[in-house]
Amino acid sequence: MRAKDLTLEEKFKLLTGKDCWQTEDFNGKLPAVFVADGPHGLRKVEDTSVQSGNTTHKNTAYPTLSFLANTWNRNLANLMGSSIADDCIENKVDILLAPGVNIKRIPVNGRNFEYFSEDPYLAGELAYEYISGVQSKGIGTSLKHFALNSSEKYRHWENSEVDIRTFYDVYIPAFKRALEADPWTVMCSYNPVNGIYASENKKLLKGVLRDKLGYKGLIVSDWEAVKNRARALKATLDLEMPYNKNSFDELKRGFDCGYITEEEVDESVNRILDLIEKSEKAKKIRKTSFTEKERHENALKIAREGIVLLKNSGVLPLKKGAKIDLVGETGLRIGGCGSSAVQPAITVKTLEECLSEKGYIANRKYNPKFFTEGEYQIVSCYASSHESEGGDREDIKLNSIDEEMVIRLSNQGKKVIAVIYAGSAVDLSKIEGKAEAIILAGFGGEAINEALSDIISGEVSPSGKLSESFPSGDYVNPLEEGRKICLSSFYKERYCFGYRYYDRAEEKPLYPFGYGLSYAKFEYANLKLKMKDEVSCDVEFTVKNLSKVDGSEIAEVYVRDEVSLADRPFKELKGFEKVFLKAGESKKVKLTLPRSAFSYYNPSAEDYLVESGTFEILVGASSQDIRLSGKVEIELPEFKRYAVVFERN
Repeated sequence: MRAKDLTLEEKFKLLTGKDCWQTEDFNGKLPAVFVADGPHGLRKVEDTSVQSGNTTHKNTAYPTLSFLANTWNRNLANLMGSSIADDCIENKVDILLAPGVNIKRIPVNGRNFEYFSEDPYLAGELAYEYISGVQSKGIGTSLKHFALNSSEKYRHWENSEVDIRTFYDVYIPAFKRALEADPWTVMCSYNPVNGIYASENKKLLKGVLRDKLGYKGLIVSDWEAVKNRARALKATLDLEMPYNKNSFDELKRGFDCGYITEEEVDESVNRILDLIEKSEKAKKIRKTSFTEKERHENALKIAREGIVLLKNSGVLPLKKGAKIDLVGETGLRIGGCGSSAVQPAITVKTLEECLSEKGYIANRKYNPKFFTEGEYQIVSCYASSHESEGGDREDIKLNSIDEEMVIRLSNQGKKVIAVIYAGSAVDLSKIEGKAEAIILAGFGGEAINEALSDIISGEVSPSGKLSESFPSGDYVNPLEEGRKICLSSFYKERYCFGYRYYDRAEEKPLYPFGYGLSYAKFEYANLKLKMKDEVSCDVEFTVKNLSKVDGSEIAEVYVRDEVSLADRPFKELKGFEKVFLKAGESKKVKLTLPRSAFSYYNPSAEDYLVESGTFEILVGASSQDIRLSGKVEIELPEFKRYAVVFERN
C-alpha cells in the first residue's frame, strides 16, 4: 500500500499513533506496528492506552547501557541486543525503543545510566553492535535521542545551544556510527536545539539526519515531544507518539493554509507504510534462539565483564571459606527508574546467597556499629540521589550512611570492601583511602550479585573499565548557573568535559576514563605504525599477561594532532580491543585507524577534514595510563591540503 491509496483524512490519522504503543490500523485495514520500551530488557505495558503500568510478561533484566559500556566488548553488546530481541518476539513486540547514544556531558544527568559513555567513539561502536544484535532477529530498533539531550530536569523546554564544531565532533559521531547498522527508526529528543524544538527542527532532522548522515528511514517523536504536528511534519518527523487528539486538526490547518503540502504528507505516510511492510516481512524470519535460562546466563556473562575493580590493596580475591559480614542493603538495585525499568523474570539473588553458595560464611549485619565477627566487611553503597528518567541528580555523592559505615569500620581496623551499586559516576573520594577494595557493581541487572561473587572469589578476574570519568571531590553542576538567567544550556565547555577536560586542565580525576584493575598484570610492547594510505594507519602492538592468572585486558588507542589550525582535544579515543590472555600468554593486537580517526569538523568546509602534519598514536591501559606511543606523518599533495573524509551511508 502507498499513500495514494489512502484518503487525506486517513493520511493525517496515520501520522500519529493509535494509542500509546501502536500505529494506526484503521480497524484492520493496515497491520499495526507494536513498540515497547528498552534498552535493558523489554518493558511492555499491558494496557496500550497508558504509558506505564504492569508489564504483560516479566522479562530478563539486563545490565544498563552504562554497565554494558564498561565491558568494552563489542560481542557482548551484540549478544545483549540479540537476547532482548527474543523477549520481543515472545511478547509480539515489533520495535524496541532503544538504544540511547546521547553523550554524557554532565555526570548528574539522571538518565546517564541509559547511555553508553562520555566518549562518542566507544558509544558508537557498542550501539552499532547492539542494534545489529536486535535487528538480526527481525526486531526493529529506535536510535535515540536526536539530539543533544544532555539533561533530564528541564528536558521538555531547556534549549541546548552548541557551536557547529562541537556538535559534529562530539555529539554526532556516535549517531553516525550507529546509523551504519540501519536502525528501523530514529527518535527525536524533547529539547530545543539552538532555539528550535528537535521535533520541529528542519535543519536538525532533514538537514543533518537525512541529508548529511544519509538516513532514509522513519523518524518518530519521543513520547509527547511534538508541540505542533504540522511544524513537525515540515521538519520531516514522520510518526508522532503517542496518540494526540490535536494532531489531526493541526495538520488540517497547516494543509488548508498551504503551510504543508500533500507531497510532504505523502513522504511521511510512505515512510510509515514502509515500516509497516518491513515489520510484516520480518515476522516471517523471527525466531528465538535463547531459552529463558540462557538469557539469564547471557545477562550473567555481561555482568561478569562489566564489573570494574577500582581499588584492591591485595585483599581480593578472598580466600575460600572466609567469614564475611555483609553490611547495608541487600544489593538489589539492579537498574535505574523510568521507562527502562524491567521486572525480572526471576527472583534476584542477594550477594549473601551467592557468596554462601561458594562456601563463604556470609552473615548479614543490620547494625554493625555494635558487633562484627567476620574477617572482612562488605559494605553495599548507593548513590545519594535517585537515578531516573525525568530528573537530574542533585549531586554525585554516596549515600551518607553508607559512606559513614565504610569509614567507621575502617577506623576500627576492619578489612572493608565497598561495593558500589550506581548507574553513573559517584564521588568516592571520602572512602577511597579507607576501603581495602572498591568494586563498581553499577546497575548490573538481575545477575549482578552472581557475577560479583565470581569476582570476589577469584573464579573470574575483573576486566571492566570505566566508560566515564569519576571526578574527585564535590562536583558542581555547571548548568544551574545558566538556568538562573534563562532556560538555556550553552555548551560553553565545547568538547572539554570528561577525559578531554582532565587532559586540557592537567588535572587528575579520582578514577579516569578507561580505568579498571585486574587480578592479572599486563605488559604492552612492540608498537608498530604503518600508514596504509594517505590518511589511514595500521597499528600493531603486543600485550602480554605477566601473571599466573588468566584475564582480559582492554587496550585503548588514542590519537593526538600535535599541531592544528583548529583547537582540538589533547587526545581522543579512536580504537580499542579487548584481549583474553591465559597466564603467561602474549598476543598481537592489530587494528586500523581510518581517516576519521585523524579528522575534525571544519565549519567553513561544512565537512570533516584531515590536515597534513604529525599525529601521535598513544596506546594505553586507560586515558591516563599510556604505555606506548609513536608518531606518523600525514603528507597531502599541494592541491589537496585537506582530505575530506565525510562518508554518507
